Amino acid sequence: MVMEIVCPAGTPAALRAAVKAGAHTIYCGFADETNARNFPGLNFDRTEMRESVAFAHQHGSKVLVAINTFPRAGDEAIWHRAVADADSCGADAVILADAGLLDYAARNHPNLRRHLSVQAAAANADMVNFYAETFDVKRVVLPRVLSVPEIAAINAETEVETEVFVFGGLCVMAEGRCSLSSYATGRSPNMNGVCSPASHVEYHDHNGVLDAQLGGYTIHRAQKGDAAPYPTLCKGCFTAGEKTDHLFEDPVSLNAEQLIPQLQKAGVTALKIEGRQRSRSYVTQVVRNFREAVDALEDGRPLPQGMLARLSEGQAMTTGAYKKTWR
Repeated sequence: MVMEIVCPAGTPAALRAAVKAGAHTIYCGFADETNARNFPGLNFDRTEMRESVAFAHQHGSKVLVAINTFPRAGDEAIWHRAVADADSCGADAVILADAGLLDYAARNHPNLRRHLSVQAAAANADMVNFYAETFDVKRVVLPRVLSVPEIAAINAETEVETEVFVFGGLCVMAEGRCSLSSYATGRSPNMNGVCSPASHVEYHDHNGVLDAQLGGYTIHRAQKGDAAPYPTLCKGCFTAGEKTDHLFEDPVSLNAEQLIPQLQKAGVTALKIEGRQRSRSYVTQVVRNFREAVDALEDGRPLPQGMLARLSEGQAMTTGAYKKTWR
């Protein structure tokens, strides 16, 4: 069976581009705080979602709606409405992280397929099976901290489909549980759906030296002519003693394209691409390249080499935790 390519879409235009480029499945979200990519100018209103699902289905693609933040006590109705609206829009599944919301969806929308978000951080077979047995979850998006053998071990002990990230931004925290971003901006990735929000980003030029700040904290300092990466705290530079360096991870992209054969052998069902903030052009190029790769694998042809170097953050790439070389 060909591994499913699951592609991001931050706008209806990006969704159409993904469908035309050959994505088997597209994931997207509503334009509100139920969505962990809750950024201005992105996402779908209800009419756009309904029309986009219809377009995808007409062209043989599926749509997953990410309702992957954690509801605030007393405001659960916002999240319940999102589940109901995803169902009425014809979504093929919802991607949920919160146990209470999973319970609500299972009881009130039993025919709506449920996937477990990476935000739930289900990193072993016991957790995966718990969600399947308790909430009838059909697929789990595994956190980006597992090696290929660890993924294979999980698949050996569960019947639940597994989906893994293969390209795009690499979160070094426990999948959105970012105390650093919350501390600097007062906005939680898990609760508000905003990691390092643009509204808290500032750039200041000091005699040719560019400071990139988040929430008033200087995260990067770039000399004239150097690239100034977006100020995300986990990928920022910090000074300890006399040394200034990236503490957790350099600003690079995950790229596991050459691990696709190993991931297939490990029993992975779907390959997930990160990037709902990216352009239509980015979506088109990444989907085409990954579709070519999985089709080549299915046909017994060699995988294309170096497909996506130009699209990576800083034009630098890592295999992350897959090979456990990630520090």
